[in-house]
Amino acid sequence: MNMKTFLYACFFCLVAAAACNQKKNTTDNAADITVKSASGDVAKDWKFGVALWTFHNFNFTDALAKVDSAGLKYIEPNTFHKTGPEQKDSLILQLSPAGLGKLNALIRQKGMKAESVYIVGDSTMLSWKKQFEIAKQLGATFVTAEPPINMWDSVDSLAGAYGMKVAIHEHWKGVSHYWHPDSVLAAIKNHPNFGACADLGHWPKSGINPVEAVKKLSGHIIGVHLKDIAAYNDPKLKDVPVGTGIVDFPAIFQELKKQQFTGPIYLERDAEDQPSNLPSVLQTVKYYNDKIKQLQ
Repeated sequence: MNMKTFLYACFFCLVAAAACNQKKNTTDNAADITVKSASGDVAKDWKFGVALWTFHNFNFTDALAKVDSAGLKYIEPNTFHKTGPEQKDSLILQLSPAGLGKLNALIRQKGMKAESVYIVGDSTMLSWKKQFEIAKQLGATFVTAEPPINMWDSVDSLAGAYGMKVAIHEHWKGVSHYWHPDSVLAAIKNHPNFGACADLGHWPKSGINPVEAVKKLSGHIIGVHLKDIAAYNDPKLKDVPVGTGIVDFPAIFQELKKQQFTGPIYLERDAEDQPSNLPSVLQTVKYYNDKIKQLQ
């Protein structure tokens, strides 16, 4: 048996194991995605942190230092982040298990937690399996991704085999199949390991009111990308600091509380402020804390 055949055999064993546990996963999924242990105190229930794409123009080590400067604990790494000179600037996707161990040690040293990992995926299950493995090694409980439509069943089964969830992320119309919340709901249907990542700044680029989108995805939201935008229906716009654009965050926070959401909320910047996005991150931390106090 050659190596390629062996790897495929391993994958199909994982899928078979997931299928055997499909009924259990369906039952467990409802608890995991919705109200597992909501206390009513959003400051405790919501895990506020940073999607590391915010500092994508810095290597992983320097990005963690900036997160640390903002006093935040939760992070969402991505598999295409450069790791830094110690690991020859390799992408996370390219690291060996030993290299991932060094990354994990650095995260723990900072007192941080990678609650999820943003993965690129592609058209091959071997790539998806590799990135699920990376997420698992970094201690994540779910991945954020945009799985191809023709791979929904396979990716859902793979997620079940790894005991993880897939938070379906949405870019804007013309870029992502998932630009509308109805498309996210279509993917979630009959896929017990799928949920939603609510990207609050991307929906307006497609003319979608993020408050209404959050309501439509009630009970399915696993994670949130906290970002703002200056206007509707303009996909060319870069995001603006949270609280300075058109997104109604108080209404969104109120709705998330009503839904008894208990997942991570990652602030995220696509724009590249100079010399870094750290000042806007600090501004967002203050804004978030002020609005959260009003929900208590």
